[in-house]
Amino acid sequence: MLNPAPAFPLPEALYKHISIITPNEKEAETLSGGPITDEASAIAAARNIQAKGVSTVIITLGAKGALIVQDVVQQVSAPVVTAVDTTAAGDVFNGALAVALAEGKSIVEATTFACKAAAISVTRLGAQASAPYRKEVEENVAISSGFPS
Repeated sequence: MLNPAPAFPLPEALYKHISIITPNEKEAETLSGGPITDEASAIAAARNIQAKGVSTVIITLGAKGALIVQDVVQQVSAPVVTAVDTTAAGDVFNGALAVALAEGKSIVEATTFACKAAAISVTRLGAQASAPYRKEVEENVAISSGFPS
């Protein structure tokens, strides 16, 4: 699993060694070479990254959640929160994703868990202090509707 932050082009030979890549929108634009303006362009960017050799692309979309692109495409919504500081949200997302996958959760379940963890983290100031406890992530929270129309 690779979180390609900060955004910069990766060596082409690296892609075939990555199972899961988790760029945000700007990073996905850098890796795919095209702009992301809506769901269709996000899917196209993910497919472009897949064509380089990565089987699973998860584009993190901030308040819109995450877009999982494998053989099929799955949108995972994010909890509705009031963000005060986005520092470390990507790190929290990736840590939570790794934990959930290591525990045997499906990619959708793991991404949902990671979106919840990242959403909680943006409601707090700082990096390390913003990482939520597991119990907080497991509590029920309101979920947004994903990509706006």
